Amino acid sequence: MKVIQQRPVLALAAALAMLPSGALAQDARPPQSSNAWPTKAVRAIVPFAPGGGTDVMARILAPKLAEEFGQQFVIDNRTGAGGAIGNEIVVRAPPDGYTILIGASSYASNAALYKLPYDPIKGITAVTLLARGPFVVTVHPSVKANNLKEFLDVARAKPGALTFGSSGTGSVPHLATELFRQMAKLDLVHAPYKGDAPAITDLLGGHIQVYFGGGLVMASHINAGKLRGIAVTTEKRSSVMGDLPALAEMVPGYSSTTWFGLWVPRNTPKAIVDRLNQAAGRALKIPEVQERLRANAYEPGHNSPAEFDRFIAEEIARYTQVVKNGNIKVE
Repeated sequence: MKVIQQRPVLALAAALAMLPSGALAQDARPPQSSNAWPTKAVRAIVPFAPGGGTDVMARILAPKLAEEFGQQFVIDNRTGAGGAIGNEIVVRAPPDGYTILIGASSYASNAALYKLPYDPIKGITAVTLLARGPFVVTVHPSVKANNLKEFLDVARAKPGALTFGSSGTGSVPHLATELFRQMAKLDLVHAPYKGDAPAITDLLGGHIQVYFGGGLVMASHINAGKLRGIAVTTEKRSSVMGDLPALAEMVPGYSSTTWFGLWVPRNTPKAIVDRLNQAAGRALKIPEVQERLRANAYEPGHNSPAEFDRFIAEEIARYTQVVKNGNIKVE
């Protein structure tokens, strides 16, 4: 597989040095009373810039948590290192319930790509999955394929003739496409971009032929007839993307999604973890919340801390194998 360009290693040290000193020493002491929590505002770390999918998820959820607990849940966007900077802040925060993480699926891909300064499973406490959504397998109209079977036939007939774009080497869309490429045994060329927007622009122009994109963005181009959607990457057909088939229907066992979750520092009292889990579950059942998530092509998701832990471990293992098999490196 060819890689057209690589993005530089994302360093954590400089950004972490700018954190308040208190954030760099984890306090293992629990709050005086878990039942009294919270008695002040809670900081919700979002490890990406305002306006992105994770930030949207946080701004949907935070007001509902504030209503439930009677305290503000203040969004604090801490960008850098593909989300690892914000993750690290929460890993090192006092385990008192006043710092939480609302993160995304890059949490798992980072663990597969980098030697992180924290254990992504044991170094933090998973609370719950919040939402999941499919990538849409989208092709330029120049590709003579109206469905997934025809696309596989075209790709196998002309090895190396089709180029797929991604939002960057090692990004979740890249690894999702690479997983498909490996499982379907296809020879596709990778063209990494610095974000979704330039990749989609080149897809629209026919400079690349394939892209695994978020449902909301890709749907507008598909509906306008500028691009063709041929499948979704969820295990089964997605309720938010109509009748598009799942990749697993032609590539058994395939699954890769974009998702959001909630974490707290390790050693946070179980009572607080449970209260957050239950409150998030109730929030995700509110019709307004469900409507807003589905408008962004996501389906509400809620599970137990143990189930979310297992889900994260499975995601990390899947992406680690993809990175190894594809000899994917970020420098």
